[in-house]
Amino acid sequence: MLSSLKRFSVIAAPALALIGSQPGSAQESAAIRTGFVHIAAGVPGAYYEPATPGPKAGTAVLIMHSSADYLSFSGCSELSKRGYRVLCANNSTSKSGVSNDGALDQVLLEIKAAVTWLRQQPGIHHVVLLGHSGGGTIMSAYQYIAESGVKACQAPEKIWKCPDTLAGLPAADGLMLVDSNWGLAAMTLFSIDPAVKDESGGMALDPSLDMYNPANGFRPAGSTYTAAFTRTFLQAEGHRNNAVIARALTAQAAIEAGQGPYADDASFVVPGAILLGSNNKLFSQDVSLMAHTRQAWPLVHADGSITNQIVHTVRVPENQRNQSPSFLRGALKTSVRNFLNSYAIRTTPDFGYGADGVQGIEWTSSYASPPGNVQGVSRPLLVLGMTGHWEFLAGETIYNLAKSRDKSLAFIEGATHLYTTCTKCEPRPGAFGDTLKTTYDTIDGWLARSDRFATKAP
Repeated sequence: MLSSLKRFSVIAAPALALIGSQPGSAQESAAIRTGFVHIAAGVPGAYYEPATPGPKAGTAVLIMHSSADYLSFSGCSELSKRGYRVLCANNSTSKSGVSNDGALDQVLLEIKAAVTWLRQQPGIHHVVLLGHSGGGTIMSAYQYIAESGVKACQAPEKIWKCPDTLAGLPAADGLMLVDSNWGLAAMTLFSIDPAVKDESGGMALDPSLDMYNPANGFRPAGSTYTAAFTRTFLQAEGHRNNAVIARALTAQAAIEAGQGPYADDASFVVPGAILLGSNNKLFSQDVSLMAHTRQAWPLVHADGSITNQIVHTVRVPENQRNQSPSFLRGALKTSVRNFLNSYAIRTTPDFGYGADGVQGIEWTSSYASPPGNVQGVSRPLLVLGMTGHWEFLAGETIYNLAKSRDKSLAFIEGATHLYTTCTKCEPRPGAFGDTLKTTYDTIDGWLARSDRFATKAP
């Protein structure tokens, strides 16, 4: 049941002042009221609003991740300091750290509860969703189903057909995907280790497909794999991905026929496939992959200036150790139904990626897929990418596939996945400035346009 009970406190500005703000500025002198909100069973929320609401406070931003604790995510305070009301909510799958066993359909119902709660608050005229990282999956899926209806997510091409309980989701007025990745399903695909020889465990690896084998080009300080190895690796990755999906579908059919180990679901473990950043394959080590956009886009610099150009990553190589032999850090641990709901997406025989993006993914085969979901979203859309991390390139894919007429794409130079400055990426100290401020100033500029949300969504 929704609760309107809130306990507020006023946070003094100095503790939350923007890095780089000038003493005595409006941003530094503003105070924020915070309250804790019970949204639904197992769903806590932290509500942030300006102590003295102004015109921007009529727009509320809802922030939630697919599994992580986001009650104190940077957007909660940064956007409220800029004048907006912000509800930062967890969901019933959220834990400290990372969880990989959340059910997407359940999370969408919890977003519904949060949107409904915001619609009930005095002074709020518009609700805008913000999805960061894995939050891009749940927020884009919510808006897609809210606008297109359950028939869209029950279409024949969907690996998992959504339940009728998702009918009648109240649509938000806008969607912001701020360094969203390609989705829970695609990030699982990108994390699958094709070197795994046996689906029962991650100890036996094929050396010819092992990206950490020096004979294949691995170097701890940063690898440059040959075109031949990259092609072979990715073809095997796509093949294993589709085989895992087939295994899950077979297990689901057995459960539905009463022949599974349990009546409702069953455990499902995929060695070397957890979608943690530390397990993402190939492009995290070889920065020549997923390295730049295909087209020219706005790139926001430290001084606030914007250039229109092919956007290049500035990230450095990561992931020096193979996690596949580890159950904790390498294996995707979920259930049959949750795998099909949250982590499965089909590839075609030409699956692969190079310097400027990915091909061969059936984006609409899953609604755990922002590039597929935005094809059914018509409300205003903001897409931002952070060039200090590999997930920045998903922004171009999402934007190009988006149906919204009012859509914007830009990149923040030198920002990490968490929007902070990637100091290890800088060519010289201070080159990228305060990227956290640059990111939220850019979001503020998009949200603040008076005619963007002229009509309140039903």
